[in-house]
Amino acid sequence: MKLLFDHNLSHKLIHRLADLFPESAQTRLLGMATADDVTIWKYAGEHGYILVSLDSDFYDLSLVRGQPPKLIWLRCGNSTVAAVEMLVRNNRSRIEAFAADADAGCLEIF
Repeated sequence: MKLLFDHNLSHKLIHRLADLFPESAQTRLLGMATADDVTIWKYAGEHGYILVSLDSDFYDLSLVRGQPPKLIWLRCGNSTVAAVEMLVRNNRSRIEAFAADADAGCLEIF
């Protein structure tokens, strides 16, 4: 499973979570640091990513456009890289179940 972290989440998460999600990427590293939400949404869907964001705009987009991509909406506000890493690690089983559920479009993690 591949995660795409949006530009509001650190590119450092890619390396810190590589043992769990080795094919992941971050928008800035893909040349999309200033891309709008729709562009990021389309890219994630076309390239088989699950989008990970702190941004409620992506949730709204998921309601309008549906999946793909699936969305993991981190509801922790602005947090340290270490805190976001632990949030993802601690929810690994939920993320895996979400990825496997064909009907699920958004996973909120608090």
